[in-house]
Amino acid sequence: MFNPTLASSFTDSQIASTNFQVPHRSTTSFLKRAIDIVGSVAGLLIVAILFVPLAIAIRLDSPGPIFYGQERHGLLGKPFRMYKFRSMVDGAEHLKSQVENEAEGLIFKNQQDPRITRVGRFLRKTSLDELPQFWNVLRGEMSLVGTRPPTPDEVAQYSEHHWQRLNVKPGITGEWQVNGRSMVKDFEEIVQLDLRYQALWTPFYDIVLIVRTIYVIFARVGAF
Repeated sequence: MFNPTLASSFTDSQIASTNFQVPHRSTTSFLKRAIDIVGSVAGLLIVAILFVPLAIAIRLDSPGPIFYGQERHGLLGKPFRMYKFRSMVDGAEHLKSQVENEAEGLIFKNQQDPRITRVGRFLRKTSLDELPQFWNVLRGEMSLVGTRPPTPDEVAQYSEHHWQRLNVKPGITGEWQVNGRSMVKDFEEIVQLDLRYQALWTPFYDIVLIVRTIYVIFARVGAF
């Protein structure tokens, strides 16, 4: 569960050191990139093993493609296409305006979103829908650990301080995922968690967050 003191547990000077639109030191770390490559290859092997049963389940539950690609913004706001196993009905983006947003701020979240399929709800609870993002990691567009990659409509509403969260590569997991995930509904809390990650980052800290993510997935903490 999100700890309200966690995001504010580092000093204003640490936040200020995370400069606006300046690549974070993690983006040039050879060790971080090596961890990403090893982790993404292992993840893609899991995708290969699970692909056939997941593809059959997705198609039987709802007509449409197996994978879902969506434009997101990565390091310094650079756009890229992020991939997931499809967990919503085909054409869900066109129905977004009809669904009430439960989140506060720029993050779109609705735990009762009617666009989510039955299989899709299982994929989200187990985080299996995220597995194709290992391809984005291998390509260097994402990292195993980083910020949640925003959508174009979210970025269009950013204030200046929000851009600081994009000084690192977006990640499959990060502070938000291990400190409440879907229970964190205030975008400003997510920004603070992202800046906390930048202030505390080391390759070892990435490993700690990866291990914590594995626990969160199996404990189903904060999943919808």
